[in-house]
Amino acid sequence: MDFDLTEEQRLVRDTARDFAAREIAPKAAEIDKSGRWPAEIVAKMAELGFLGVAIPQENGGAGLDALTYALVMEEISAACASCGVIMSVNNSLFCDPLYKFGTAAQKAEILAPCAAGEKLGCFGLTEPMSGSDAQTMVTQAEKTSDGWVLNGAKNWITNGPHADFILVFAVTDRSGGKVRHTAFVVPKGTPGFTQAPPDHKLGIHGAHSCTVFFENCTVPDTAIVGNVGDGFKVAMATLDGGRIGIASQALGIARAALETSVRYAKERKSFGVTISNHQAIQFMLADMATELDAARLLTWRAATMKDAGTRHSMQSAEAKLYASEVATRVAHKAIQIHGGYGYSTEFPVERHYRDARITEIYEGTSEIQRIVIAASLLRA
Repeated sequence: MDFDLTEEQRLVRDTARDFAAREIAPKAAEIDKSGRWPAEIVAKMAELGFLGVAIPQENGGAGLDALTYALVMEEISAACASCGVIMSVNNSLFCDPLYKFGTAAQKAEILAPCAAGEKLGCFGLTEPMSGSDAQTMVTQAEKTSDGWVLNGAKNWITNGPHADFILVFAVTDRSGGKVRHTAFVVPKGTPGFTQAPPDHKLGIHGAHSCTVFFENCTVPDTAIVGNVGDGFKVAMATLDGGRIGIASQALGIARAALETSVRYAKERKSFGVTISNHQAIQFMLADMATELDAARLLTWRAATMKDAGTRHSMQSAEAKLYASEVATRVAHKAIQIHGGYGYSTEFPVERHYRDARITEIYEGTSEIQRIVIAASLLRA
């Protein structure tokens, strides 16, 4: 593995870092406190090409690679985890599967404007009673003479309240031993497609999510993404890439918590010296930095394998598992280093702690990642 970034990768990373420092970080606390949708930041990310980083230019994207996407995700998420996951969903969970499995018409009419950031997409897999176990999915699509009729509900749909399209998965065949799913792309405003108010969550307050409902929602055959019955394949391939995005989000959160802790340790005094002189603090910082670097290497490896077209299910799972748990541990230590101030909203580490926790849950819990990793080992 080559640890040296290309000149283009460094340039894009530095552009993202500068943008994040100037235009996102100063607003992060306010976005978290108010829970507002950061529309002006989303628009700027679109201008910079960050909403379709790895989608070819002919399909509306920036034409870069997965590693560059991971670099940008870390920078945006270090400033504001909400902005990071808004970006991740549009890139990984919507644009990527449309590019891989979509028809030429879908790429021209839907992918191109979403990759360019003119429109926004979201991903509908999880249901109120069906998360990790897709075999218990209730949402179904019934074939009719002029298309398909969708009925069901999906929840925790990040970007849902603002998205122009949803990639939704529904059961289309229950006749065999296993149910078969199909992926559909549905525009907002389609009759029968409605949304509940935004969810109230522990963290990532600016990244709005909601439950969506399909009640006799009719879509044409042209709405199918991939082949009929191949929805599970589409979903799993999508999540392999999506986990790289969430791992990168976790890296950004952890890095922000570490950098804040280093600055604080150099300023805060106890027993006549700055707390950076105390070995207890030094050891915490050392552990935080080491785990963060290890998580970044796992994430970069998975992204590099994706760029090479190599199967990376296990490596993406390892990256997502480790990076998300590292983010929580690093944020935990950051609060400890800050003491009482860490528990206060005056300092950002409590926000990092809340934001980090979701990275262990969405796009496959830590437990699911361990199942994926073990299954890969046992198949060998």
